[in-house]
Amino acid sequence: MTRSDSGLRRTLGVRDAVVVGLGSMIGAGVFAALGPAARAAGSGLLLGLAVAAVVAYCNAMSSARLAALYPASGGTYVYGRERLGDFWGYLAGWSFVVGKTASCAAMALTVGTYVWPGRAHAVAVAAVVALTAVNYGGIQKSAWLTRVIVAVVLVVLACVVVVCLGSGQSDSGRLDIGLSSGVGGVFQAAGLLFFAFAGYARVATLGEEVRDPARTIPRAIPLALGITLAVYACVAVAVLSVLGAGGLGQAAAPLADAVRAAGVPGLAPVVRVGAAVAALGSLLALILGVSRTTLAMARDRHLPEALSAVHPRFQVPHRAELAVGAVVAVLAATVDVRGAIGFSSFGVLAYYAVANASAWTLSPAPSSRVLPAVGLLGCVTLAFALPAVSVAVGAGVLVVGAAAYGVRRWVTQTR
Repeated sequence: MTRSDSGLRRTLGVRDAVVVGLGSMIGAGVFAALGPAARAAGSGLLLGLAVAAVVAYCNAMSSARLAALYPASGGTYVYGRERLGDFWGYLAGWSFVVGKTASCAAMALTVGTYVWPGRAHAVAVAAVVALTAVNYGGIQKSAWLTRVIVAVVLVVLACVVVVCLGSGQSDSGRLDIGLSSGVGGVFQAAGLLFFAFAGYARVATLGEEVRDPARTIPRAIPLALGITLAVYACVAVAVLSVLGAGGLGQAAAPLADAVRAAGVPGLAPVVRVGAAVAALGSLLALILGVSRTTLAMARDRHLPEALSAVHPRFQVPHRAELAVGAVVAVLAATVDVRGAIGFSSFGVLAYYAVANASAWTLSPAPSSRVLPAVGLLGCVTLAFALPAVSVAVGAGVLVVGAAAYGVRRWVTQTR
């Protein structure tokens, strides 16, 4: 066990880093994202999943290369700053912090809705407080809780797959791939599904808390992504075989509806529990990621410098964690942002576009630039394939961030 120069404790090995990535990706998205993606793509859902996987793979490899070179908290904020300049790093960090803070509140409310619908806001706040306390106690406690959450969710998903594929209602004919909603529908579905994949960068964001980062991060990111892709593909095939693309697109709770249609309605409450646990895992990883990016931005004074403090005992950015937890708790207690965070998908694609552009600069060799080029093109394509409202709000958030950056620079230069 060692410490980085910043005082954060390097305790995460390959297994822990993979688990953190899995906790970020195998979250509530797999329980909820398949329905909207099926509505967008129709019979092209599996094509959309494949497109999302290709873009995610390119982004993951770009992030892994950059993380090995810059093993610091902040992820793409640091990569953009070091490779492209201060503005691009700032813009990536801005889109991540703003978008993911809203995602934290939405995920907390998702937990509340599953656990106690009548008191969703109160449960959401309690979940935020509890997970912030876990994170405050050190990264190893967060990793231990993530292991438990991932194990529970994987067991639930395995039950769904076995029940659906083993039932008499399963029909391989429902898996026929087509373009019933056109190429645009496939890309829109890919954009929605990519959002569920995006948590692999949480490993890179925790770069200062990983042992031997140059070796660990490049191994952990593709491992976590590969396992997640296999899980998502199995679940998608199983649910499609029972509900079909049309039924899946109309399902309010796709996995629960699938097990009912498969003739095992008693499993539906278990699926709801699994969704609640998965949402907790996503929330835990989100708070970790936002607090570490906040730490990095505070070091450069894009955010209040006080947020860059590291706890002398627990070696965590405790002020950043408390600030993020407080903001998320207030949002979760007062507003329902679940239907208003479409910009988060746009923001995360902008974030990874900066990562790919940063990776492009690492080597002039054409062979080294193929994956970053495909990843960058994929991010831009998927971002603008999202629903118009998501694109408009996401672009607006980026413009506000850019304006804030410009004002801050002007004030600094005129002093």
